[in-house]
Amino acid sequence: MHPPPPAAAAAMDFSQNSLFGYMEDLQELTIIERPVRRSLKTPEEIERLTVDEDLSDIERAVYLLSAGQDIQGTSVIANLPFLMRQNPAETLRRVLPKVREVLHVAGVEMQLTAAVSFLTILQEESVSIHTYAHSFLQVILLHLEHRDAGVSNAWLETLLSVIEVLPKETLRHEILNPLVSKAQLSQTVQSRFVSCKILGKLTNKFDAHTIKREILPLVKSLCQDVEYEVRSCMCRQLENIAQGIGTELTKSVVLPELIELSRDEGSSVRLAAFETLVNLLDIFDTDDRSQTILPLVKSFCEKSFKADESILISLSFHLGKLCHGLYGIFTPDQHLRFLEFYKKLCTLGLQQENGHNENQIPPQILEQEKKYISVRKNCAYNFPAMIVFVDPKNFHMELYSTFFCLCHDPEVPVRYTIAICFYEVSKLLDSGVYLIHKELITLLQDESLEVLDALIDHLPEILELMSNGGESTVQENKLSSLPDLIPALTAAEQRAAASLKWRTHEKLLQKYACLPHVISSDQIYYRFLQRMFTIMMTNNVLPVQKAASRTLCIFLRYNRKQEQRYEVIQKLIEQLGQGKSYWNRLRFLDTCEFIIEIFSKSFFCKYFFLPAIELTHDPVANVRMKLCHLLPKVKSTLKIPADKHLLQQLEMCVRKLLCQEKDKDVLAMVKRTVLELDRMEMSMDAEQLEKEKQQNEGRPMSDKTFEKKRRDTKTPATLPKSIPVPVPGPSSGTPSTSKEVKKSKLIRSQSFNNQAFHAKYGNLDKCAGKSSTAAYTSSVSGLAKTSIISLTDDSFRTRNASNAPTPFSPNAALPSTSRGAGNSIDAKSSGSKDTQPRKATLKSRKSNP
Repeated sequence: MHPPPPAAAAAMDFSQNSLFGYMEDLQELTIIERPVRRSLKTPEEIERLTVDEDLSDIERAVYLLSAGQDIQGTSVIANLPFLMRQNPAETLRRVLPKVREVLHVAGVEMQLTAAVSFLTILQEESVSIHTYAHSFLQVILLHLEHRDAGVSNAWLETLLSVIEVLPKETLRHEILNPLVSKAQLSQTVQSRFVSCKILGKLTNKFDAHTIKREILPLVKSLCQDVEYEVRSCMCRQLENIAQGIGTELTKSVVLPELIELSRDEGSSVRLAAFETLVNLLDIFDTDDRSQTILPLVKSFCEKSFKADESILISLSFHLGKLCHGLYGIFTPDQHLRFLEFYKKLCTLGLQQENGHNENQIPPQILEQEKKYISVRKNCAYNFPAMIVFVDPKNFHMELYSTFFCLCHDPEVPVRYTIAICFYEVSKLLDSGVYLIHKELITLLQDESLEVLDALIDHLPEILELMSNGGESTVQENKLSSLPDLIPALTAAEQRAAASLKWRTHEKLLQKYACLPHVISSDQIYYRFLQRMFTIMMTNNVLPVQKAASRTLCIFLRYNRKQEQRYEVIQKLIEQLGQGKSYWNRLRFLDTCEFIIEIFSKSFFCKYFFLPAIELTHDPVANVRMKLCHLLPKVKSTLKIPADKHLLQQLEMCVRKLLCQEKDKDVLAMVKRTVLELDRMEMSMDAEQLEKEKQQNEGRPMSDKTFEKKRRDTKTPATLPKSIPVPVPGPSSGTPSTSKEVKKSKLIRSQSFNNQAFHAKYGNLDKCAGKSSTAAYTSSVSGLAKTSIISLTDDSFRTRNASNAPTPFSPNAALPSTSRGAGNSIDAKSSGSKDTQPRKATLKSRKSNP
């Protein structure tokens, strides 16, 4: 016996080692599982956690709060709003006292749960405000100074919400009077911190006299507190206090405090003072702004680069509001200095980037760079305000270079923010929007899809502004001056398609529907149409496919070249409607739905009616079911009497489905569709009905005669164009003046559906069941019912008729069900049968699921 070759031996050893490795892994898993088994509850623990099922909700809550564990007590408190809704009296009498007892020794989780439950009870108005204040307010006030900051803040938020609804007397006795002692320096920092926020909320609840006498002294005391956290907190409440006391007291009391706090030694206090001043700019008059606030802002800006970067972040964020509030006060020199300060912030940190590896940079430098990124992001956010500050006419000279830097910033958050603002910038520039064409291309080609997603939110409006040069009156001015636009748009779509962010791809395809308004139909046809087809047939995301389908229909709607339109229609029918994949045939039905929405009824009937109902023979049940969903919309496109032959085709397809369908889900859908079709009313072509009536009476009437007759009737202009006329059944092509003949035709037309149905499909009982056959047979026979509906022409559905594309000419290569002369009733025909509808010249095929 020969020894195995070295490779085989190695393979054997490897498999054995793997086996031993698996065994070791299983042993480790067994070890891991052992503590889990030990952590299971013992029978004694389960017994302690078990509660009698016969107890009511109130009794169970009382028991668990008295003898249960902490987790059970927390559950009861979380369920307190439900108990208040169910039985408020018993909850207040029996459960709430137990809750008070438990909260004295409760942990953090139970305290947080109680604060949320108390707030929920207030918001749900389970009890009156008086009852709530009597039962819950003291509990809230008792836990405001909890040693845990999170718990204290939770109870404070609940109290601030309660203050909004409490009556004035309750606020005075229960909150304001105790606040005098709580705000003293002898109290804890947490107590004074809470007092600041309560004072800010109380100001709007009392009159100016009470505020001046009782609240403002406390405010001044807290603004001069020894702890900077208290001074900063009180400073941020000065905005609410100023809005409550009015302009005069604000100027005499609040403004001096803000000026003093803006010079505070604590950076957080200075920052709070600056932000409060910016928010109160509208209250102060011009003299206060120019003599008091402007020097403070100037000093703050000059010292900001030497201070903490967090001050720069706040300053850059409030620049827009600051420019708006101080507009018209700056001298030319101050205006220029402030603009230069903004430009400096826009490039802050970019000069320090020398391509260093992040792993070699100290952590403090990385943190500083993150703050610089935030500053530049805030500058991008405020860029539209800066355009107003310098005047859009001076944009190119003053701000274009800054805009260029923001659009090419190395950090995504900065470019994302400027992409969001791009539309606002375009509107402000108006006729000068051409100056930022290149930046639009840059952002469309950005490597980050986040930037692209932010830009395309307003892409149609941006392109419209650029195509019109800022003036909406110019319609024919296409984007010929921007040759890079189409490559940028196609590249953006391909980049979105290659990513996993299908929502961005879907949004982009939806926004492409604006392209007919900004570029020519030839450019759309050669650069975008085929791409839409490819997405519809190959993309795996349904919303993306539907977005491409709808956009393609809009492209087709605005294409004025008949050859190109015919080619698109033929591709839709052959590659989708007659495609081998059932998925493509489903997308064809989606496209038909969009065509019904976007195009005229006559357009759909002429090109897509027969290919759509042909799918009643589809071998895939999902396709037939989707067609059933679409049939009511399909029927809504028909007009009587011009489309009688199409209505007969529709009835025949529904009958075949009802009789021959094997799939139970599809059959149930067919039955529901039949009932819906039966309830539908159909549009009537009044002009065609009048002509047919004259033909039946043996008096052919020309179009001019009909128009003359309409003018002679002198119908008021306020009346609708539709006229009440009886709906004939399938009429004969032979003119006759005999009333008996017309009466027999009417009887025959009214019974046509039932006779044809019973004659051809006498075995319907075997297909659909005897119990429901009669009902659905009568429903099918009622598909031809019509009512009086206002006239609809064959033009496209547009608000401006001048924008409608030219109509199609007949083409034998496409299925046509036109309402033209070729399908009209021949008055000279001697036959008595209905005119036969023209069949669609569809290629015979075998559909593969």
